[in-house]
Amino acid sequence: MAGEKKQGLQLLDFWVSPFGQRCRIALDEKGLSYEYLEQDLANKSELLLRANPVHKKIPVLLHAGRPVCESLIIVQYLDEAFPATPTLLPAGDPYARAQARFWADYVDKKLYDCGTRLWKLKGDGHAQARTEMVEILRTLEGALGEGRFFGGEAFGFVDVALVPFTSWFLTYERFGDLSVEKECPKLAAWAKRCAERPSVAKNLYPPEKVYEFICGMKKRFGIE
Repeated sequence: MAGEKKQGLQLLDFWVSPFGQRCRIALDEKGLSYEYLEQDLANKSELLLRANPVHKKIPVLLHAGRPVCESLIIVQYLDEAFPATPTLLPAGDPYARAQARFWADYVDKKLYDCGTRLWKLKGDGHAQARTEMVEILRTLEGALGEGRFFGGEAFGFVDVALVPFTSWFLTYERFGDLSVEKECPKLAAWAKRCAERPSVAKNLYPPEKVYEFICGMKKRFGIE
């Protein structure tokens, strides 16, 4: 799919970004062809700065040259702009759609920030981040319940929002001295089921590679 432009779609992205990965997964789930444009975040391109002048961040989806910014907005846009493709938000049920948006928003507001504090901070700040991480993961496991996916039997919007972070679980475990499988066995089993999907397997990087990236970030920031 990447490299073709039959749909007039381009994705400005950075390889390890969980936010970009959710866009890639959504595009593949929908069978949409797109051109992948890797960005150098240390030397942002003119294209990125023009496409997202407000936040100057990836990911950005260009559809016929028009930019759509912010990953969850991009995923919802794909549902609306390509209605003939498989939908990721629950169809025909406004309440179910609202619940899916709620949990995707929870992932955005809680998980990434807490994970960053986990590898950046020491002392009390680190201890607090570890406690919060376990609480966040347990809350997400509660939202999953007994379902195969967050949408029940169907892989959907919340799964797309959360699954990129499964590649970061190893990093959270090593810096937080915790085990996702021990703390949240159902969530760990869900992650394994998701990993079997072609769209996920194709777009997620090995957890060790993510861990190496974060270790490199710590060195650049001078964090011991």
